[in-house]
Amino acid sequence: MPFDDSILDNPRAQRIRRLAELQDRRARQRHGRFLIEGPQSVREAVRWRSDLLTDLYIQSDESSPAARGGHPRPFNETVGAIVEQARELPDCYGHFVSARVMRAISGNAQGIVAQARTDGFLTQSMDFEDPQRLTKEGPDLVAAFWQIRDPGNAGTVIRTADAAGCKAVILVDQCVELTNPKVIRSTAGSAFHIPLMTMSTEDFLALCRRQGRTMVAADVYGTPDKPVRSLADLMASGALTRPDSAGRPMVLLFGNEARGLPKELLQSMDQIVRIPLYGRAESLNLATSAAVLLYAMAMSSRIERM
Repeated sequence: MPFDDSILDNPRAQRIRRLAELQDRRARQRHGRFLIEGPQSVREAVRWRSDLLTDLYIQSDESSPAARGGHPRPFNETVGAIVEQARELPDCYGHFVSARVMRAISGNAQGIVAQARTDGFLTQSMDFEDPQRLTKEGPDLVAAFWQIRDPGNAGTVIRTADAAGCKAVILVDQCVELTNPKVIRSTAGSAFHIPLMTMSTEDFLALCRRQGRTMVAADVYGTPDKPVRSLADLMASGALTRPDSAGRPMVLLFGNEARGLPKELLQSMDQIVRIPLYGRAESLNLATSAAVLLYAMAMSSRIERM
C-alpha cells in the first residue's frame, strides 16, 4: 500500500470535504464511493473485501516524536495492526491525518476510515445462483427482509445472519441503502463476510422458485389460507430440519419494522411462523425476532449432525 508520509491537517481541503460528503446518499451515488468507519469494520474489509478499497485514512499519533519529525504513526496499536495488514494491498493508498481532520471526516472513526468502491459491493443474483461461487458448508439458509428502513436494524440483522451461517442476505423492495455508513458500522464487519443483494418483490419470488427454496415468513397472524405455526411446534416436530436434510434450501423472510408483511406476499409463502411470547410483552422488535428465528433454524438444521 503506497503511503504519503505527510499529515493531512486541513479539514477544509477538497479531498477531506469530499470524504465527509459520503455521509450523504446522493454523494455516494455521484462519486461511486462509500465510507467504512472504525477499526472493526475496516479490519474486516481489509481481510475479506480488499478489492473494494481505494484509500485508508489513519489518524496520526500527534504526541509521537516520530510524527513531529515527519514520520507519522497510527495513534494506537489496534489501528497500527490494521495498517500493517493493509500494507500488502497494491491498489489502496494510505494517508495520515490529524485528529481534527479525522473529526471532519467522521464522528465514528475511532482512528481509521476507509474509502471503498460501491461497484462490486453488492452481489448480483446471477452470481448468487452460480454454485461455484458459494460455500458448501452448512445448511443453505438465506435471510430476507422486506422494506426494512432503519439503518441500525439493517446492520444488526446482517450481522445476525452472518453469525447464524446464512448463505446471503436479501433486501426486498424499498429498503434502506446498504452503503449508508450506519448500516456498514452496525454490521461490525459482517457486510464484508456474506453476499448482500437488493431486488424487487417479483425478482425475489422468482429467484426463490428457481432455486427451489422453501419460503418461510415470520408473521404473527398469517392469512385465512396460510395459517401461522408456532416456532416451538415446528422445532418440536422436526419440520425445520427436513428441508435441509432433504436437500431443499430455505429462505426466511421478515417484514417491515412497523407494518410487517403484506397479505399478498404471505400468500406466496410455503410456511408462516411466529415466535411464541410467554410473558406480557406484546411483541419483539425486528432485530430480536430475526435473531431468535435465524438461530432456531440454524441450530435445528444442524441437530442431526451434532
